[in-house]
Amino acid sequence: MRALVTGGAGFIGSHLVEHLLGLGHEVVVLDDFSTGSAGNLAHVADAVTAVQGSILDEDALELATKGCDTVFHLAAAVGVHTIVNRPMESLRRNLLGTDAVLEAARRHAGRLLLASSSEIYGKNIKDNLDEDDDRILGSPLKSRWSYAAAKGLDELMGYWCWREYELGVVIVRPFNVVGPRQSGTYGMVVPNLVAQALHGRPLTLYGDGTQRRCFCAVGDVIPAFVALVQDERAHGQAFNLGSAEEVTMHQLAERVLHVTGSDSPIVHVPYDRAYEPGFEDMARRCPDTTRARELIGFRARTRLDDIIASVVAEQRESLAKDAVGVGTGEAR
Repeated sequence: MRALVTGGAGFIGSHLVEHLLGLGHEVVVLDDFSTGSAGNLAHVADAVTAVQGSILDEDALELATKGCDTVFHLAAAVGVHTIVNRPMESLRRNLLGTDAVLEAARRHAGRLLLASSSEIYGKNIKDNLDEDDDRILGSPLKSRWSYAAAKGLDELMGYWCWREYELGVVIVRPFNVVGPRQSGTYGMVVPNLVAQALHGRPLTLYGDGTQRRCFCAVGDVIPAFVALVQDERAHGQAFNLGSAEEVTMHQLAERVLHVTGSDSPIVHVPYDRAYEPGFEDMARRCPDTTRARELIGFRARTRLDDIIASVVAEQRESLAKDAVGVGTGEAR
């Protein structure tokens, strides 16, 4: 295939680009580098066609999409901090951007994978959420729920593009994907906790630490993206992608301390201080991935300790490079 990856310089996007190239496909990347990094693609820069621009830039989107038969739409506002602090920007990027990408895909491509989020389930804490479970959202006047609302509308637009225009749309809902190249800048918990542990700082948890989550390795979900968009049976459907290994946030912090060998303390920060007054979180979120398993054999095979270890290894390597730069007088 000749594939366009929007947001291809981001954490998940860069791993997808790498995987597609490894399969022998041609890859075009569209990214404005607002949250992605050129460094994420440095090792494959000569093998991809890169277009710098936003999904809201009509000319850049047209240039990137033309000639592609498949679109992987990953570009979106990133992280809870972004959603809470810049809600209008996030809404525009997620809603108007997805609409523009779908229209471009209708003109040029035959199929599109739409990256949604486990956030769309909102406050539903049912055991093993499946794709048909109800969404339970808080007040639309709380910025916390703007991302979930936008992603839900993205899914509706994608679904109806499949129904009305026969665009081969597949929706994926990743649950807490983690791995190398993930930045803690936007509030991602694992790289943040690892950085704190490696620097000997307190590990900060928001709320009481009893919230339960499942973390999945990026290397486990990326092949599923490609397998699903290539399988016509998946078109018009949504698929949960995640792990069944569930931990509390406090247990996650303890795992990070164990893997890093750090003796940093664990501290708790109230939500009101971390985000905004009245911020709401979910007590539990665990996926049922039966649909993806039955269709393409998806399984999350990487254990949480191994996921953490991969992030630790990358951050330690970065710290070592920084130390060498400082020691040699190199500007970094």
